[in-house]
This record gives sequence, structure tokens and C-alpha cells, in this order.
Amino acid sequence: MYKFNKILIGLDNSEMDIQLIKAACTICQLSGSKEVYFTNIVREFNYPDSLVKEFPDIIDKAIEERKRLIEKSVLEHFKCQGVQHHYVIEQGKPLRQIMKMVSQEKIDLVVLGRKNEKNSGGVLVNRLARRVSCSLMVMPKNATLKLEKVLIPSDFSSYSKMAVEKAVSLAKKSPENTSLFVQNVFQVPTGYHYTGKSFEDFTTIMKDNARKDFQAFTFDINYQNLKVDIIYTLDKDDDVIASIYKKAHEIEANLIIIGAKGRNATTAIFIGSSAEKLIHLDKDIPLLVVRPKGKTAGIVEYLKEL
Repeated sequence: MYKFNKILIGLDNSEMDIQLIKAACTICQLSGSKEVYFTNIVREFNYPDSLVKEFPDIIDKAIEERKRLIEKSVLEHFKCQGVQHHYVIEQGKPLRQIMKMVSQEKIDLVVLGRKNEKNSGGVLVNRLARRVSCSLMVMPKNATLKLEKVLIPSDFSSYSKMAVEKAVSLAKKSPENTSLFVQNVFQVPTGYHYTGKSFEDFTTIMKDNARKDFQAFTFDINYQNLKVDIIYTLDKDDDVIASIYKKAHEIEANLIIIGAKGRNATTAIFIGSSAEKLIHLDKDIPLLVVRPKGKTAGIVEYLKEL
């Protein structure tokens, strides 16, 4: 399991920056990160052309002022030693600039905030999730990154295994007493009645198969002394993500970790096509989407492969 050696934090000079800076510190401590890029891409400063003509250096000065404010905030709230800081404050298109930085700097993890406001509905988050070639963490407004209870949806694929391994890696270094909840969502297939068995009988069969799959899936994962609960959820409504989100609230999860893609024949969940929906649905729980570094396709592009 690769580390989050290089992290990019998307800031916007709002009160939420402090929350993201603190989250970045937590991630660095748990992942042993070496470098953090604090970036604020300003779409435009809205200065009239006449003013720019009269004061041609006004945009450069505005950028320098923004950089000083962000540096000040980082110095106050980023309490993590031994991590190199980079500040990238510039004018441009946020999505394009972040994608460029991810590629050029070989970023392992992008951390963005979601304000859940009418005019800040996470458009950048959703677009970046479709395209970014590394892992992505989404921090809802007012959420705090903790690892007391972590939910990891799993379909027993290699992608969901990567998510479990990352959860274990983070939990082992967490000072908190972490409980991991690995959730498998399954369905009773259409046409089950042709076997002569009842819905309840076939539910038992599907659950038993899921248990066997889990044993094969987890045999080489070293949980050490971590507390791990396995949850099998029957989805009767053909809505896997609703089942995941509901369970996250039931267990009062502090974090959801999912893999970027995965599907098999015995379970309903396929993480990847569902990841974007979870990103859109999740308004209050920090979400970490773990994906292989360097893949050129985003989450939605993975959906097209299914």
C-alpha cells in the first residue's frame, strides 16, 4: 500500500480553510507524508480593466496578499513537524490547475472541502472526482477528521481491498481507539424463485456466499489488534449507496473509505460507479476515495468500463 507522500489541499480563503489545514495535519501524521501543497486557485479577482491598466501590478499584489494570509493560517493550525510546505496561489481555472499540479508534482492525495451551500454545491469536487488520477478526500463543512469509527464498503474486489488496507494502515497509526466496519451490500438476484427456494432461503444463501468471499478476501490482511466488525446488508430497494450511507449514520461513522472501482457477480455493490453517487449524497461524513495512483481515467470513466 503506497503512502500519501504528497498531499494537495484545495483552499479558498474562507473560514473552512482552517478545517482543511487541520485535516491535512491529521493525514500527514497518520500517513507519514513528506510534502503538502496548499493551493488557492482564484478564478478571477474581478478588477475592472481600467483599474488593471492603471495599476498593472494589482493582481500580483493581490496574489501575494492571499499567499501571506494562507501562510499565516498554516503556521497557526498545521501542527505537524517534518513536512515540507508549498504554496501555490494563482489565478486560473481551478479544475485545470489542480489537475496540472497532480500530474506535475505526482500528488498522492487531493483534499477538498464541501460547503453544501446553494452556490457552493461541490461542482469542483464532482468534476475532480471524475478526472483526478490519485486518491481524493472530501471534507464536508464543520466535519472533523477522526478515526474512531471507519466504514469501508467492500465487494471483495482488489479495489475495495485497497480501501481496507488503507483503513488498516491509518488506524494502526491513529492515537484513537479505532473500530473498522467492513460492509458488504448484497442483493437476492431476480429469478431466485425458479430455484424453488423462498426469498428468505435465498437471502441466507447469498449471505453465506458473501461470508466465504470475505474469508478469501481478508486472509492476508494483518489487522493486528484492531477491532473489525463485518456487516452484511441486504439491499431490497436496489439502492446500494443509500444502504451504505444509512449504515454510516447508524454506526455514527467518522470516516468512510471506499475504493475507486470494483464489482463481482455475488454482490450488489460496485465501488467506482457508486463512488460518484456517494460523493454527491454524502453531506456530513468525511469521505476518502482510494484509487491507484497514476490511472488516467476518473471515477466516472471507470463506470463506463463496467
